[in-house]
Amino acid sequence: MGSPPRRPPPTGSLIARALQRARDEIALVGVGRVMAGAVGVGVAVVVLWWLLRPAPEPIEARLPFAAPVTSLVDESRPTTSPDGTIVVHVVGAVTRPGLVNLDPHARVADALAAAGGPTTDAQVHALNLAARVHDGLRLYVPSIAEADVGEHATNGATDVAGSLGGGAMVDVNRATVQELQVLPGVGPAIAAAIVTHRERRGPFTSVDALLDVTGIGPAKLEGIREFVRV
Repeated sequence: MGSPPRRPPPTGSLIARALQRARDEIALVGVGRVMAGAVGVGVAVVVLWWLLRPAPEPIEARLPFAAPVTSLVDESRPTTSPDGTIVVHVVGAVTRPGLVNLDPHARVADALAAAGGPTTDAQVHALNLAARVHDGLRLYVPSIAEADVGEHATNGATDVAGSLGGGAMVDVNRATVQELQVLPGVGPAIAAAIVTHRERRGPFTSVDALLDVTGIGPAKLEGIREFVRV
């Protein structure tokens, strides 16, 4: 007769033997080494997680978008009148005397054209047609008749004093082209130059400042000095 089959050991005894074997191995290796190995495994797991983790979102991506900065300078602001032009008062021997709107870079010739052009009796050569005009300028165009008066005016001191009403003097900051022509040696061209000069550069601060006017030199200034004032 055969031997009876071996019965497997009870489960409890198997667990007990496994625990005993583990204790024996720990005792053989040493508790310190087991702890060190566990720590090493833990560190390896942490390093592996750090290397494989997804990259964090950059801080810039979480910042709100800034509104675009607008210029502090209003480029649409006009430098002259609302429509970008200057205003010049053209009077005298022109077809349509009055206010004209001109380009900021306009010249005397442009002002005359805007006023309808000079009349047939205008003395245009008394003006500097190439001179620039500015906002608020009063441009006077003399006539040929005014030129004739200037050409026939006497240069004598007595006659000039009589024309001025006995001892009166011409204020070069207020006198018109016609009034300036009573001065000795001052015709329509020089008179117009005096008016244009003061309108462009401001009032004369002294009689000697007349030397800055085209056509007036030291000799001519001495000839009119006693008849003018500022």
